[in-house]
Amino acid sequence: MPSRLSHSLRRKGYVQPAHKGEWMTTPAGESVSGAKLPRFSRESVDRAVESLKERINLANKDSKVAFRIADAIAFGDFLLKERTRVQQADVGIGLVQRGEPSGDPRSAFSAKAERQFLKQLLGRATLLYIRPYANWMRKRSHLDLL
Repeated sequence: MPSRLSHSLRRKGYVQPAHKGEWMTTPAGESVSGAKLPRFSRESVDRAVESLKERINLANKDSKVAFRIADAIAFGDFLLKERTRVQQADVGIGLVQRGEPSGDPRSAFSAKAERQFLKQLLGRATLLYIRPYANWMRKRSHLDLL
């Protein structure tokens, strides 16, 4: 059920219904919020996501790689097929260090190794924004990359 806030933002022209109870920011809403206008073609972001999906599968098959990707999902306005221009795709990635029991606290060295691994996984893709995986990401429209 839509909230009072969403109705208020809709009346002001800042949001509009997208699908399945989700809302989408309008150009007026993006302007007021200071958001950047979508600047990438949806097709180019789709290709970047597919390329990342391939690199994830290769990394998970390679036992020499220090990390296994346990969770990987992409979300963002590129999923809306009616949009021709979109923002970067947000990608949530959850890593597990190979050979380490899960649940052990991460060291600074391990966190640095994770950042380096994610940077290599991302490559030169400027169309993707990688962030640590969180459970809330699965509760919104998304694309599984595993």
